[in-house]
Amino acid sequence: MNPRGLRAGVYVDVENIARNGGRGMRFDTLRQYATRDGADAIRLNAYLAFDEERAHRDFDYRSRATRYHFALRDVGFKVIEKPVQWYTNEDGARVSKANSDLDLAVDMLLQSAKLDRVVLVSGDGDFVQVVRALQNMGCRVELIGFQGVSYDLRCESDLFVSGYLIPGLLPTAVKSAAPAPAKPPAWGEAGSRVRGTCYHYNAEKGFGFLRYLSRLGDLTVTDTRDPDSPYREAFFHRTQGPANLDLSVLPNRDMVFDFLLVPGREGKMEANELSLVVNYAQHLRPAPAGDSRPGRGPVARPAPTMEEAERAAPSPAPASPAPPHEPAAWGRTGLDEPPAPPSGGTR
Repeated sequence: MNPRGLRAGVYVDVENIARNGGRGMRFDTLRQYATRDGADAIRLNAYLAFDEERAHRDFDYRSRATRYHFALRDVGFKVIEKPVQWYTNEDGARVSKANSDLDLAVDMLLQSAKLDRVVLVSGDGDFVQVVRALQNMGCRVELIGFQGVSYDLRCESDLFVSGYLIPGLLPTAVKSAAPAPAKPPAWGEAGSRVRGTCYHYNAEKGFGFLRYLSRLGDLTVTDTRDPDSPYREAFFHRTQGPANLDLSVLPNRDMVFDFLLVPGREGKMEANELSLVVNYAQHLRPAPAGDSRPGRGPVARPAPTMEEAERAAPSPAPASPAPPHEPAAWGRTGLDEPPAPPSGGTR
């Protein structure tokens, strides 16, 4: 047991995360996050669907699934498989179902007596009541999600951290046309791409500051001037932002940007080539009609992400830099690419 005696449990809704921007997540980094202050990893559970029917007839699917599951076990995770069930609906079409929510919720509740910190990796709002129950049992609940994260779940958790902001959890894309260096710069070093949020913006002068995590540590120490803070800041000018970014919504903690770190003045970092990765404000609880209280009225819509732009009406719109592509595999066979969900989707 570590000196502080903290006991941590990690519960990953793999299917939810893979569908919502987290494909390629590094489970070894996730464990490091959960134990960042010397806590002991008591439980590390990963819940995912497995199509036994397909595995019997598809050797490639069975082989990739097996490699993926054992890669998770290699970094300490217990793999809990939810068999995919196939049904024929009223239209005669075959549909699949493999929902691990109940299994995950029950395990968290049963195991919480031996835990101090629960790290839930999901964006599913169905876990709100479970989070409350865990807190009433004395557990601190931390939430990690990527896209499509429930607003109520974010509010109910003791701490919400976007998975995009945790160093190395989801590798950043290389956007340069130049050949990649033999050894890419580490997250936070000059020449690396990192992700952060805008905490200050001077509209009159057109510049601001982005805050990003440079390492794991006490995430509540957000003042970058504090030597104990794991956060660092980078200066940016509005000309480095997406062409269609609505600057009037800055600063904004709900918008996560991907950017390139370059050396600046006086040894400080500057941020170039900003692109919007996700905007969590789009998942806020709808405000009542006519409610004009601060934070209750309609939320100004900032720059759309690439996915939204593709779904938009065909009328011409200013082009914006694409958000990071899916990261390349890191060489851990099966770890970064879980088997594709069965046709028809899982619910």
